[in-house]
Amino acid sequence: MPELSHRHRMLVLAICCMSLLIVSLDNTVLNVALPSMQKDLHASVAGLQWTIDAYTLVLASLLMLAGSTADRIGRRKVFMAGLVLFTIGSVLCSLAPNLTSLVAFRMVQAVGGSMLNPVAMSIITNTFTHPRERARAIGAWGGVVGISMAAGPLVGGLLVDSVGWRSIFWINLPVGVAALLLTLRYVPESRAPKARRPDPIGQFLVIALLGSLTYAIIEAPSSSAPKTLAFGGVALAALLGLLWYEPRRAEPLIDLRFFRSAPFSGATVIAVSAFAALSGFLFLSTLYLQNVRGLDALHAGLWMLPMAAMCFVCAPASGRLVGNRGPRLSLLIAGVATTASGVLFAAFEAETSNVTLVIGYVLFGIGFGFVNAPITNTAVSGMPRTQAGVAAAIASTSRQIGGTLGVAVVGAVLASGVRASAYKDTFVSASRPGWWIIAGCGFAVLILGALTSGHWARKTAERTAERLESTEIREAAGVGA
Repeated sequence: MPELSHRHRMLVLAICCMSLLIVSLDNTVLNVALPSMQKDLHASVAGLQWTIDAYTLVLASLLMLAGSTADRIGRRKVFMAGLVLFTIGSVLCSLAPNLTSLVAFRMVQAVGGSMLNPVAMSIITNTFTHPRERARAIGAWGGVVGISMAAGPLVGGLLVDSVGWRSIFWINLPVGVAALLLTLRYVPESRAPKARRPDPIGQFLVIALLGSLTYAIIEAPSSSAPKTLAFGGVALAALLGLLWYEPRRAEPLIDLRFFRSAPFSGATVIAVSAFAALSGFLFLSTLYLQNVRGLDALHAGLWMLPMAAMCFVCAPASGRLVGNRGPRLSLLIAGVATTASGVLFAAFEAETSNVTLVIGYVLFGIGFGFVNAPITNTAVSGMPRTQAGVAAAIASTSRQIGGTLGVAVVGAVLASGVRASAYKDTFVSASRPGWWIIAGCGFAVLILGALTSGHWARKTAERTAERLESTEIREAAGVGA
């Protein structure tokens, strides 16, 4: 890709951030609308879980395919296709007549969404080549998540209360169309020098793994034990199949050599943990504020504003910190704050007091605000630029897997403990194990952040990058010969 001026690079970053905005805003707005959707569509807790997880499941399954496809046929081309499909899916969601249709249309949205974030991150990686400038760009990218978290509950609450839950999908239309036109005009095309071949067997195994695992977790409270175990067995078989098959391919869907880098491996597990905590946090908080406290969607959004505001402030600060001092300090702050928030709710029932509720939300906002930039920066830095799409897609996949598992596990724990006949009286006690899970996710961020950001970890990243680059050079020489 040709060298762009500073102004042009900033414009490319802004366009890529627009795609992240509509995807992130869609999730935060949807959480506020869950109670209204539950009443209108007569949905159970499991039904609410599927409205979220049908999206994140398809997204997680297709992100790596989208990343490698973009590297092969052109990043701008795939990015624009994603914008079109995501916008169409949003229109279909707003017209869904029942829960089943809504879940199906959310999956259409997810196919488009899978072509946006990892491809946009790959475009950013190839546009900002200087490490410090790239870290700052990624910090701005992370700040968009904060904007969506700050705006989502308020915008969603206002729309749900004034127009209805279907209107939450309308906000994607103007942003999607504007991003599409700007991409066509200003984003240059780029692709990897050597095309990677498709891996249909690897793609099938990924879908089988994530789909069967999510189904087993969500349906466990209401399904028979043999059925749950059967789906769990399918997930295990798919995982073993991936571990056996992928290293034997010359161009695998998941290049397991990436995981020889301790920072990269740590970033993927941290991403799973952090986004599991986020999705579980939003799920529990939304249902508590509206179904237990009896708040409308707008006032529930206002209560969650301290969390969103701290995320908005801390995300760009974390990007600058990563650019200047590396990822370690950001990860430690994120781990401590997230753990403290989870413990406050799990051990001290923070939601039962206004003061502790706000403190818990502030702590979680700090934790999540600091975690996103170091995940992304660690995942893409040190990897060959020709594989930027795949590396970014693995990081994005880890986020979506975390989001899927967070809703599935926390929702299943809640569903098994809450009683419909005494919902308000049993909700706090039933949600306590979910809050302990969120605290555990925060502790995992803390420990892994400390272990995978030191001198030893950086050495493993350097060795991994050298191996990958030397392999690329040998392959290129073979092709040239």
